[in-house]
Amino acid sequence: MKRPSGPFLLLGLLLILPLMLRDAYYQHLMILVLMWVAIGSGWNLISGFTGQVLFGAAAFFGFGAYTAALLSSKLGVSAWWGLPLGGILSVAIAFPFGWICFRLRGPYFALATLALNEIFRHVATIWESLTDGMIGILVMQTFISKLPYYYVALAIAILSIVTVDLVMRSRWGYYFVSIREDQDAAESMGIDTLYYKMLSLCISAFLIGIAGALYTNYMGFIDPKVVFSLHEISIMAILVGIVGGVGTIYGPLVGAFIMVAVQEIFRTGGFGVLHFIGQSTGWPFMSGVIKYVSEAHVLSFGILVIVVILFLPNGIVGDWSLIRKSLFKSKKPAV
Repeated sequence: MKRPSGPFLLLGLLLILPLMLRDAYYQHLMILVLMWVAIGSGWNLISGFTGQVLFGAAAFFGFGAYTAALLSSKLGVSAWWGLPLGGILSVAIAFPFGWICFRLRGPYFALATLALNEIFRHVATIWESLTDGMIGILVMQTFISKLPYYYVALAIAILSIVTVDLVMRSRWGYYFVSIREDQDAAESMGIDTLYYKMLSLCISAFLIGIAGALYTNYMGFIDPKVVFSLHEISIMAILVGIVGGVGTIYGPLVGAFIMVAVQEIFRTGGFGVLHFIGQSTGWPFMSGVIKYVSEAHVLSFGILVIVVILFLPNGIVGDWSLIRKSLFKSKKPAV
């Protein structure tokens, strides 16, 4: 009898995980991890598999988030409709942007996506009659328990991974990779590179937009500074892809788990260990240590990325065989 494969075992674990971890804090962390799986998968499709570096993931994330928020605040419609509509409207934004900017190559396209992100952030800040500006929009949460949000996030994460996997197994995937490897050679073989780059961008925008709508429903509050944040969203999406493995299917899953864990370790002072030491010993300098450690997660991100680039250039998933050989290599018998 054939044994279940790794992905099915992982899926089974994720299905029962919130039932084992009943603490709301850990359930919250898992929801964030799953949300970042969707964002990272979207970023990985356009940047990792198609080779078009996206610095503006927050543009699509924020657009999806505001779609859900405005449905509730302006139209009185359930913000949950923002999940499909946020993805669709993000595609509607990505289409004309890609049509114009995919004529740029290399760093120029990356800078154009960065500009798109900043444009939407300023529009959401200035257009107060629609978005309430920096005051933000409050959305009443549907559920008190975190379990429903967890399973919705899990479904979106699975949708993202399966979508990317199916796309990369199809003819589209071969075209995406050919564009990444050598766009001129792909064009010489008759591949419409503009069309397939736009196709990749639209799928990416759809996945990221759904994640943004989920964020609105789960957190219950958004403002331009949060959902269009260059650091918290756009750069974090890149780090999730790099650490997990650029151009791999399960890289965003591993990268999301590691990045959220590292962020929380620093933000909480080692999950409260430093606070416990300070209270137990009464050392006055511990308050300063806790303050600096809680603000050092950005530095830790930079160090982590440098280590990954130097020793694991393909990310954890991409270089997993190398990691496994290093950890479990058999010792040579003494002669």
